[in-house]
Amino acid sequence: MAHKLWSQRITFSLILLFFIVFLFLPIIYLLGRSFFLEGQLTLYHYKNIFTNLEIVDALFNSLKISSSAAIVTTMIAFFMSYAIHMTHSPKWIQSYIKRMTLMPMLVPTITYGFILMYLFGNEGILANILGELPFTIYGKNGLFIGYIIYTLPAAYLIISNAFNYVDHRFYYISSLMKDGKIRRFYHTLLRPLLVPIGNAFVLSFILSFTDFGIPASIGANYSVISTTLYQMILGSIPKFAEGAVIAMLMLIPAMLGFIFLTAIERWNVQQQAINHTSLPQRKWHDRGINLFAVLIATIILLIFLVMFVVPFTEDYPYQLAFTLKHIINVIKDEILLDVYIQSLFVAVATAFLGSIISFTGALITVRTKVKGRQMLNMISLITNTVPGMILGLSYLLFFQNSSIKGTLLIVVFSIIVHYYTTPYVMAKSALEKLNHSWDITSTLLQDQWHETIFKIILPNMKITIVEIMNYYFINAMVTISGVIFLVSTSTQLVSTEINQLQHFNRFTDIFILSILIFLTNVCIRSISSGWLHYLEKKG
Repeated sequence: MAHKLWSQRITFSLILLFFIVFLFLPIIYLLGRSFFLEGQLTLYHYKNIFTNLEIVDALFNSLKISSSAAIVTTMIAFFMSYAIHMTHSPKWIQSYIKRMTLMPMLVPTITYGFILMYLFGNEGILANILGELPFTIYGKNGLFIGYIIYTLPAAYLIISNAFNYVDHRFYYISSLMKDGKIRRFYHTLLRPLLVPIGNAFVLSFILSFTDFGIPASIGANYSVISTTLYQMILGSIPKFAEGAVIAMLMLIPAMLGFIFLTAIERWNVQQQAINHTSLPQRKWHDRGINLFAVLIATIILLIFLVMFVVPFTEDYPYQLAFTLKHIINVIKDEILLDVYIQSLFVAVATAFLGSIISFTGALITVRTKVKGRQMLNMISLITNTVPGMILGLSYLLFFQNSSIKGTLLIVVFSIIVHYYTTPYVMAKSALEKLNHSWDITSTLLQDQWHETIFKIILPNMKITIVEIMNYYFINAMVTISGVIFLVSTSTQLVSTEINQLQHFNRFTDIFILSILIFLTNVCIRSISSGWLHYLEKKG
């Protein structure tokens, strides 16, 4: 028993030390840089930022475009979830809607901008078909559409998961009581989903507000706070102190979002029973909803098909003959292949180490009595509020003179911390469902703690672990905001290499690399889905 307690305490201390070194100290150091000038405590840097009209405009531009995109994203995510969970439709239609809604998460955000340019730009596909378009895709319009595409999968996952816990019998009862359609919709659906909808909105807003990829590719002259921070840090004359101030300002919306979610938590509705058999047949309602959902899903598909068209043409849009020469040239380009291999290594390492750290953190929180485990739980949830660019900048400054600067290791650790919350919550939820009497039995049999883990807990956590590894791998392949400040010439990832290629107008190569990422993620999802299906069938 004593050995078990000591092993748990040592494990808890290691996880806590990891967060101290790779979360709190870098953020505190970044905060300190914003308040000091030549060793003196001052507000000089804050004064400079707040009196710089360009930066203030960029901040308000980000707030406006991110909030408007988040509203539309949340509405679309709700509609797509409603189509799948609240209508009668064939399984293949539901599968199509779900797959197309989630497809954008398999491609780096920076690619979205180039896809939109080739579709809606001055020489784009639609311009050649329809003539001059009534709007320009560059700047604000491109950001708005790009942010919606980017944040839709995350918002959909939150709302769709919540729909699983809506009891359809309340809808049936409301129908029997002859409630009006609006009243029925509000009380049986909208009201129970108020908190998940709020979560989806806040997450969509924060993702848009802090994203670098989309503004970097299609932002044009419409300045936003993420590109302003990038230019300030990696410009001709780096201004780290002012960059630290901007980073602190970018944390404010995240904190306000956390406060907002805490405030609406009291509106949360817990439904104990889950019943999906009471939905009445509504022929025209269901057909109409599914028709629009399929239309939205098809629009998403058509947008991303551009990525698969351009690389196979001689010289789009001037020579449209089919060719494989661009694919062959990329395969022969050793630099691009090395970058792709490095991305694969980072994704695998992130999936492996991230799964161990997140699972162990959840294990300490749920299956032990170690003092401080609730603090670890709070830390694990806080990581979700730290934007990737801020985390990357804090690492750049804090580890400036360390041996891990400019290595793939620091890139891996930054991705693990940046995406830690979701895998942790997945592991925590699964561990809470396991029978706690197993731990008591293990203690009575005088098993050591690691024996309990490997003999009892892990065999019953296979599905969750595969899902966690899948989540980490995909996000490591597509992330750019979290690593843009950390890569060097020798540690480029595919997503950051795309950012470099745009300066040389190598858009065909950009699409080919994006296709590589997409196909890699599809393969990983397919393999993990097949493995999960095998485990479920076997179990």
